[in-house]
Amino acid sequence: MLVVTGSVVAKPDHFEELFALSQEHVTRSRTEPGCLSHAVYRDPENPLRLVFVEEWADRMALLVHFGVQGSRDFAKSIKGMAAEPPELNVYEAERVPFP
Repeated sequence: MLVVTGSVVAKPDHFEELFALSQEHVTRSRTEPGCLSHAVYRDPENPLRLVFVEEWADRMALLVHFGVQGSRDFAKSIKGMAAEPPELNVYEAERVPFP
């Protein structure tokens, strides 16, 4: 399994538009094969920062996701609304039973 975290800080005059696009992106992404979870949250310490948390079944599912036209369009759109470059991190993970 892959865990993806990311964030983007919006320009103040673009936050609402960026948040709406982010919610659309999350909703669409959840329907893709191999998407185990996909969410966006507003950072309580920086209300202009959106944080993404995703789980993907494997590398191929994530690569397919990055190639989907909607994902490419989303990535292009946020660049113009971001106050700083977006961050993206991908981690390999496995579920560990916990008591």
